Amino acid sequence: MPCPEPLALGSRADFYAKTVSTCIPDRSSSILVVGAGEFDRDVFLRLDYRNVVLTNIDTSATASQFAPFEWQYQNAERLGYADESFDVVVTHAALHHCRSPHRALLEMYRAARIGVLAIESREAWLMKLLNRLNLTQAYETTAVFYNEGKFAGVENTEIPNFIYRWTEREVEKTICSFAPEAAHHIRFFYGNDIPITPGLERGGGLKTIAIRLLGPFYRLFARIFPRQQNLFGFWIPKPEMPQQLQPWLVWEEGKARFNAAWAEARYRQSAD
Repeated sequence: MPCPEPLALGSRADFYAKTVSTCIPDRSSSILVVGAGEFDRDVFLRLDYRNVVLTNIDTSATASQFAPFEWQYQNAERLGYADESFDVVVTHAALHHCRSPHRALLEMYRAARIGVLAIESREAWLMKLLNRLNLTQAYETTAVFYNEGKFAGVENTEIPNFIYRWTEREVEKTICSFAPEAAHHIRFFYGNDIPITPGLERGGGLKTIAIRLLGPFYRLFARIFPRQQNLFGFWIPKPEMPQQLQPWLVWEEGKARFNAAWAEARYRQSAD
């Protein structure tokens, strides 16, 4: 297949590539990418990963579009893989297309052996302001419009999906609820991508000019307040057991059990 055009530095693609390289240093790792498209293929191809399976629920997709990687039809909320089937499971800008983004994230966690990497948008107060000023979208109407008004919405339908934005605490709560026996050490990454929505609107010229003029000020602002940026990556390494077991548990016969000695030292016995 022809070599893809170079990915633009400083763009979403650059943030994606840097985060992937940081979190998955072993290029021979087995990687599952959920909600994948040709953009994902290009990123992993340029980074020289070799053992990658790309998946989505687009029934019109063909294996040739994703060559040299393998392609499979898979719903992120109901992955058809056994536990820990892949070293790493990755998603980029796809969780918000799910009816239950949390369920999809936990399916990724279940199918991963080493860890999960997700790149989505962060629910920062600056993003809330941009929404209010109509400089970015709350519902992804442009994606559906530019796909013939037939798909690219929630679960790849014609219904525009709500753009679900995450916070650090929400990621932590989701994972800890699913695997409460472990002490997780989640790593977060931040980057920015200039909103393009106004440039797609009829009569959006003034908004586009305003965004360009504010660009240098925004980059300075982002250096001071990095969490206010709109690109949000989270790397969730699977805990090593029993080393990362919660202190109120003990590891016996290959599984976690309640630590009675810990509880007896901490709590008073109830009166009979």
